[in-house]
Amino acid sequence: MAEFVTLEVEDGIGTIRLARPPMNALNRQVQEELRAASRAATVDAAVKAVIVYGGEKVFAAGADIKEMSEMSFAEMSAVAGDLQSALGAVSEIPKPTVAAITGYALGGGLEVALSADYRIAGDNAKLGVPETLLGLIPGGGGTQRLARLIGPSKAKDMVFTGRHVRADEALAIGLVDKVVAPDDVYEAARAWAGQFTGAASRALAAAKASIDQGLDVDLTTGLRIEVAQFASLFATKDREIGIASFIENGPGKAEFVGE
Repeated sequence: MAEFVTLEVEDGIGTIRLARPPMNALNRQVQEELRAASRAATVDAAVKAVIVYGGEKVFAAGADIKEMSEMSFAEMSAVAGDLQSALGAVSEIPKPTVAAITGYALGGGLEVALSADYRIAGDNAKLGVPETLLGLIPGGGGTQRLARLIGPSKAKDMVFTGRHVRADEALAIGLVDKVVAPDDVYEAARAWAGQFTGAASRALAAAKASIDQGLDVDLTTGLRIEVAQFASLFATKDREIGIASFIENGPGKAEFVGE
């Protein structure tokens, strides 16, 4: 039984909940529990979409600095790859994912949010990558995912200064996708995730893989990835259901089975 990170499933939506008071500091145990919860959400056929949520007060205020302060170069070199893959584990879930952000999402906390497909923030949110203020850089995917999301210039500004970005600016630069009242963050995330509980799950997975993998390669290779994913869907039941329903009833009426 995980101590700090749980997966709760209701009505086709899985909620990965971070709960290590007071600030959800992401120590090694939390990192590995996040990895395990992401894997559980991946293999559970009842989960059609996933929310990552830190609770009503804070998303996650970063790595456990006290734990890191005791680590040598040799020790960190041995685990840095594990740290990065654990904080990015949500990105490996082949289903729509949304980060529901209240309060602080800093350092590793923001890196977890960046690994989701979509981000909804409360208007009290403060986001940032303050690692340079500690003589470090983001090491959980922040330099890469942030630059891909908001562009290198804005990413460098955030990383170089370590400053906190408030919700309105985060929305303006594309760091988050929607801003709501703090008390409405989780329900807004459920509404977004709920769009996909009856969707063609394999098509969504193929779309996600095509986009994510295509961002890492040149256009020609990306188009080949798209072709392979597109063709693969002709082996699915949902493709048969979707096309038959379209022919008989028009768009948007198919009842998919996720196969």
